[in-house]
Amino acid sequence: MIVGVVKELKEQENRVAITPAGVDALTACGHKVLIQKGAGLGSGFSDESYRAAGAEIMNDASDVWENCEMMVKVKEPHESEYKYLRPDLVFFAYLHLAADYNLTEVSWIQASQP
Repeated sequence: MIVGVVKELKEQENRVAITPAGVDALTACGHKVLIQKGAGLGSGFSDESYRAAGAEIMNDASDVWENCEMMVKVKEPHESEYKYLRPDLVFFAYLHLAADYNLTEVSWIQASQP
């Protein structure tokens, strides 16, 4: 599986969805991990630490979204990321759907498309 991690867009959110140790564990099992450049900086993880653990560093978030099979995020997708949701994408994050009707609607429409 190709796992993607992008920088969180929510204001004041500095966490990252996976640590270099997590990348090491996934790549040891044969998975590929794509990390957006700078995604871990707010949590104290450099691009080099991810690269050393086996991740591929990508310059643009769109490249990560478009090339992964599973996206892992800390928070729900930002409205600017809705366009990347697709039926064949596994999306792993905390979703606060009751508080965000638009996200609920987008999630439902994207998940139900053939």
